[in-house]
Amino acid sequence: MAHIVAEPCFNCKYTDCVVVCPVECFYEGEAMVFIKPDECIDCEACVPECPVEAIFHEDNLPEQWKDYVQLNKEMSESCPVITGAGFSFVISASAVRSARPADSAPGRLPLCRCGTDPSRSDG
Repeated sequence: MAHIVAEPCFNCKYTDCVVVCPVECFYEGEAMVFIKPDECIDCEACVPECPVEAIFHEDNLPEQWKDYVQLNKEMSESCPVITGAGFSFVISASAVRSARPADSAPGRLPLCRCGTDPSRSDG
């Protein structure tokens, strides 16, 4: 039995779970990460690090997400492995929690102004 990444991970950009994995069993899909069941050692290091509570032991996976057992197996075979470095996106939950709003740091831009031009005053 292994741990499974389920639906709450979809479009999640946090990678705290990957960073703590001692065996590098996470694989990066287009919109979420997957655990390769043959590589997971059930250490549970990733479970408390997941801010969206998307990681479950296979035996405790909620019924509505049972299909994710097979999805993790299949997708981890076709997606690239990801480790604690070299992500296409890297952000940690602790960094987000400790971030200050832009207005608390005069003259600085906010963490993310996705799709905006910082040179424009209307954002």
